[in-house]
Amino acid sequence: MSRQALDTASEESLVEHIKAGDPEAFEWIVNHWSGSMLSVARSIVGTDLASDVVQDTWLSVIRSVDRFEGRASLRTWTFRILVNACHKRAKAQRAEVPAAFGEDGARDGAEGSPSVDPGRFLTSGQWAGHWAVFPEPWPNPVDGALAVELREQLTAALSTLASRQCVVVVLRDVNGLTSEEVCEILGITAQNQRVLLHRGRATLRTRLEDYLDRRPPELEHGGSAEGGRR
Repeated sequence: MSRQALDTASEESLVEHIKAGDPEAFEWIVNHWSGSMLSVARSIVGTDLASDVVQDTWLSVIRSVDRFEGRASLRTWTFRILVNACHKRAKAQRAEVPAAFGEDGARDGAEGSPSVDPGRFLTSGQWAGHWAVFPEPWPNPVDGALAVELREQLTAALSTLASRQCVVVVLRDVNGLTSEEVCEILGITAQNQRVLLHRGRATLRTRLEDYLDRRPPELEHGGSAEGGRR
């Protein structure tokens, strides 16, 4: 199957060619998904182990693709293998990574505390629970230097998130997966996914506020990087 055909191939056709041992079809998904898989692996096991886990995942895909039944998309199935591989590797390294995602998104009380000062929200009236003073919009960088600086700030802030918040934010906001895909990959409820995503985004904003407040005047009316997704 040619690379041009692969770019427009249906899910069923792609799976069929991979099961048949088509090397170009397998190379296509490796090239298109490995970057996203690496970012997810880093959010769970860290940079040092991430590449190895991604390689282990692809080996698992090769060995088990014949048993793929299409109950989820091939990408969702592959990412679920990746997340399981991350947890197995973390346990083997005796890393402190949660084995399961709690229904309320809390772990040892660390994620149960407010991500943002409650005093910043209205407590009564029609808009109770909304921002008292709405935060400044996220910048829309106007040149490469600003884009690099913002990425560095975001990467540093992501590394401070609790692991479950981090992996949900990475899956949703970095890799663009839907809430349904994230729930399927992580085996969590829609409510839990929303809680983790909200807390992760809120924590990122809090930790990036100093940078956002210092942004140049030309970014004063920049667009939002939060995308409004829920």
